[in-house]
Amino acid sequence: GMAQNTIKAYRRDLIQFQNIMLSQDISDPFLVKLDNLYDYLGVLWQKDMASTTIARKLACIRGFYDFQQARGNIKANPAKKLDTVKRKQSLPQVLSEKEVDKLLEAPKGDILGLRDKAMLELLYATGMRVSEMLDLDIGDIELDGGFVRCRGKGEKERIVPLGDIAKEALLEYLNYSRPKLNKKRNDAYFLNNRGDRLSRQGFWKIMKAYTKEVGITKEISPHTLRHSFATHLLKNGADLRTVQELLGHADIATTQIYTHLSQGRIRQVYRKTHPRGVKKESPD
Repeated sequence: GMAQNTIKAYRRDLIQFQNIMLSQDISDPFLVKLDNLYDYLGVLWQKDMASTTIARKLACIRGFYDFQQARGNIKANPAKKLDTVKRKQSLPQVLSEKEVDKLLEAPKGDILGLRDKAMLELLYATGMRVSEMLDLDIGDIELDGGFVRCRGKGEKERIVPLGDIAKEALLEYLNYSRPKLNKKRNDAYFLNNRGDRLSRQGFWKIMKAYTKEVGITKEISPHTLRHSFATHLLKNGADLRTVQELLGHADIATTQIYTHLSQGRIRQVYRKTHPRGVKKESPD
């Protein structure tokens, strides 16, 4: 058998893994995909852990999924292809602006399509966490003022602005779709077919279906639009503090993960704008 200490360490690793997955809106370990594992890896790198510690943690996760696969609980081990050493790959998958456009145009104009369009537009317009969006009640979105009242982690509230396209999609949903779904006089903003608050699992199924429909082959997670929102803002010149505020990150170090994704853009701005960014040709 294993040494007690090793078992204890593995138990700690699995609990930490579970908590990080919950923060990514994944409550079922059997739904974890390779992309989510890279998100997990990103969190570990952020904590500046020794690579030996990270290797142990990943071995533990791999072992856990091997075991589940052997027991027939999952078809394939999502951790099999996880490359431990490549730090840069711990970055979350991000859709290009074109891919986002395709995804947001996918829903049809029927009752559920209007709802789905409103949700996808809202996620990309605000960068909200999926759980924050599904927790919204009527009254949390001010369409006239153009903002969302968002309850983040630890019940911290933040106000996030809404763009015109998202406002339009939300208005359509409120006028033509929600009244038909609202069979139970429910306060929840986004409702399922039965008139209850839409669940994370419900949303995840919807998101995956549209991604497949428009032919996006990247590994996505429920937070893909949040990651894309942050990256596109930085790429187009937004500053880190603003993005931190919008995402509701307590610590700017978390927001910095996204700077890697738009590092090329940041270097370019720096070289252009910093007086000593580019070495001038010195006269002979």
